[in-house]
This record gives sequence, C-alpha cells and structure tokens, in this order.
Amino acid sequence: MGTVTEVYFYHLEHQPLDRVLPRLLKAAFERGWRTVVQAGSGERVEAISTLLWTFEDDGFLPHGTKADGLGELQPIWLTDAGDTPNGATVRFFVDGATPEAVDGLTRAVIIFDGRDEAALQAARDNWKRFRAEGRQVSYWQQDEHGRWQNRAAKPA
Repeated sequence: MGTVTEVYFYHLEHQPLDRVLPRLLKAAFERGWRTVVQAGSGERVEAISTLLWTFEDDGFLPHGTKADGLGELQPIWLTDAGDTPNGATVRFFVDGATPEAVDGLTRAVIIFDGRDEAALQAARDNWKRFRAEGRQVSYWQQDEHGRWQNRAAKPA
C-alpha cells in the first residue's frame, strides 16, 4: 500500500488568504516541494498569480497557470481544475475549491475562512470524510500573533 495522504486544515481567523498563502507556498518551495494551488474560480487563479509576483518587495514565487503554459516546468501550478502538469505531491485547496481525489498526494492542504459559515461547514464535512477514508488529518489555527498551532491531529 502507498503512503496515506496527510490532510491539513488551515482555519483563517486573524489574517486573510492573501497574507497566509504566499508564506505557506514559500515554505513549500524552499523545501523543494512541487505544489498545485487549486482555487474556486479562474478569476481567483489570476488574482493569486498576481499576488505571488508582488507579495514581497525583493522577490517572487515562481509559478504558472494554463495561460502561461509549460506546466511541467512550474514549481507552483495555479489552477481552478484538477490538473497537475508539474507532478506536484502537495495540493492547496483555496477559495472554495472542492478537494475531490487526494490519492497520490503526500499532503493536501485545505485553507478555509473562519468567518464564512459555508466554508466552515464544508471544512467540517471534509474532515469527517477524510477521517472516514482513513487519512491522517490535522487542524491548524492561528494564534493572535499569526503563528500556526496544531489544535487537533488524528492519525490514520
């Protein structure tokens, strides 16, 4: 049997996605991980692309979208679909993107807005689903200083 996909739930309360996602992607990139960010719409894909070019004054995160092409060369691929042209083993689900299949991933990261009741309910439903599938799940919440705290970890 292959590796069981870890599913991380990141609960946004103190900072918006546009502040959190670039830092998480930067950490993944620095570890040499190839990633996909799946957003809920094409418009959000373009907004995230712009964000990754501009979130730091002295740098950017290398990434691409379908409009850019050359997906197999991109360390970070942005999409609103289930494609993974870069062979990523880590996938971020943001802005309401539905995590359908996570098989073959090392880690799936679901980032949801704690002020959005529909997003909270979807996260709860996904937590139950992934636990029932035997996935290792963990729940991360920011403290008032912006540091992530693991509030609940359930092994597979």
